[in-house]
Amino acid sequence: MSTSPKTDDDATGAHEHVLHRISEELAVTFAGVFAAETIERYVFESYASLARTAKIKTYLPILTRRFAQDRLNALAHAQGKQLSGIPEVLFVCVQNAGRSQMAAALLKDLTQGAINVRSAGSMPSEHLDENVVTAMEEVGISLDEQFPKPLTDDVVQAADVVITMGCGDTCPIYPGKRYEDWNISDPAALDLEGVRSVREVLRTRVKELAAGLVTLP
Repeated sequence: MSTSPKTDDDATGAHEHVLHRISEELAVTFAGVFAAETIERYVFESYASLARTAKIKTYLPILTRRFAQDRLNALAHAQGKQLSGIPEVLFVCVQNAGRSQMAAALLKDLTQGAINVRSAGSMPSEHLDENVVTAMEEVGISLDEQFPKPLTDDVVQAADVVITMGCGDTCPIYPGKRYEDWNISDPAALDLEGVRSVREVLRTRVKELAAGLVTLP
């Protein structure tokens, strides 16, 4: 009989049956790539990581599925089991609630699937900054489905380019990867007008980054 990996979250018991179902669904998705035990461990670990900063846990299973699946995709790419065939870029800041989310969204919008883009935080916040969400909506980019995610080793290993913004030395260093540190103001300390300025700085930096990785239209 399978035993559930232990977590430090009190709500795990209430969601345990859902987490098992997610594990079973992802086991089908990753059949022949990862063992069911590995997938279940990733699901329960992902849940525990997100639960540490979530005050309201109603939507945690939904976010857990997306987080675990993305981590498993990253692991499969890093291990050469399922290569994406396109450049992989990871944006990292402290809370994953502002700069890294904006940069990731701008790069996704610009390249339209030509680059696989992720973002993460060394100390993720509970939710995205409201001014960041507003500033991105102003340029037609919705962050409604985005959420702060903790930095994990698998997404770093999968990345070809790692862009850090204010998170210091928390990002692990692997040989063969391109690392850049962008000195960008933290939106958390700014009003909406200030966040708009950050957005435009990031837009310029993202265009330069993308031009060096893919052919833009």
